[in-house]
Amino acid sequence: MEERFIRVGRTARYHQLGDMRTAPRLWVVVHGYGQLARYFLNTFEAVAGMDAVVAPEGLSRFYLDAAHQRVGATWMTREDRDHEIDDHVRYLDTLVDHLQPASGPRPLHVLGFSQGVATVVRWLAQGAHRPQQAVLWGGSLPPELRREDLDKAFAGCAVDLVHGAQDPLVTQAKWEQGAERLATADISVRRHLFQGGHGLDPVVLRRCFG
Repeated sequence: MEERFIRVGRTARYHQLGDMRTAPRLWVVVHGYGQLARYFLNTFEAVAGMDAVVAPEGLSRFYLDAAHQRVGATWMTREDRDHEIDDHVRYLDTLVDHLQPASGPRPLHVLGFSQGVATVVRWLAQGAHRPQQAVLWGGSLPPELRREDLDKAFAGCAVDLVHGAQDPLVTQAKWEQGAERLATADISVRRHLFQGGHGLDPVVLRRCFG
């Protein structure tokens, strides 16, 4: 038996808040494991203001329950992970190319939540676009990335590192480890610790969008 690969085209879905023609900033917000983009984007309605906020959806959807009623999406699994990473890096680059105006790009800001943290960091380390700000919320840095990868990902970028003190999925120790890795790469971060769990806190979210 031989394992082989072929690249195919497919349709990716995203949801958008705001008017792309007049928005002063473009936010790309990347959901976590098992979420759908349209529900994830609801949280940003209160903070979007005049900005355009776009939530791309992971390319792999699956049923969340035995009754096959609830659907979620994921960015990757450990199976054939390198190709899945390549696919979502290409996807996010293509999305930003599609959204930015021909007259010149507007400032790009990105947010990754949970699994979306690793997705965003891999994208910035391997992709073509450089944001002004990256918000890494409730997730872990990809373990395989080296210091030079982190340098590329966050060159000239303001980094916000956010953690819920009662988060059952990401411990505060793991959050601190991520902060230490960034500090070792000489990347300064703003830390936000809130009294909540594995979710988006509206007060901290507004602060990050400020």
